Amino acid sequence: MKVSVHLKVNGQEHDIDVDSRSTLLEVLRETLGLTSVHRSCEEGECGACTILFNGEPVSSCLVLAAAADGAEILTTEGLKRGETLHPLMESFLEHHGLQCGFCTPGLLMTAYALIEKTNGGQITETEIRKGIEGNICRCTGYMNIVKAIQAAMEARRAGNWW
Repeated sequence: MKVSVHLKVNGQEHDIDVDSRSTLLEVLRETLGLTSVHRSCEEGECGACTILFNGEPVSSCLVLAAAADGAEILTTEGLKRGETLHPLMESFLEHHGLQCGFCTPGLLMTAYALIEKTNGGQITETEIRKGIEGNICRCTGYMNIVKAIQAAMEARRAGNWW
């Protein structure tokens, strides 16, 4: 059965008909072509499909698209300004906070939410690690990811943020 949903994704309005069984992950990737939302465990355990759903990080594989009607969604594509990377993305590059890159979009969205929630304030390494614990990275030891998030928090405090 098809249902109509209205979504605001990365600032753009979308009215689409979706299968009532489709997940938000499927709609974002397959209907809207937002390939930064990665399909992995499909059980909400790995964080690869993390998006911001009304400002909160969620696993898009666990949300039915029909339940997202009226939601505001932000994906990694929405962080960029044209071809210009968001300062958080730049920080991940500068501090080698990625390797294969599969987990990176989910980590970026989780880190973005964490930084916004704290208004870029000071938080400890332990608090950062706790904040990103729902995102599994199989390639790194998380140290460079933490350094990248700390540097991005500094950038946020310095006003280098959008």
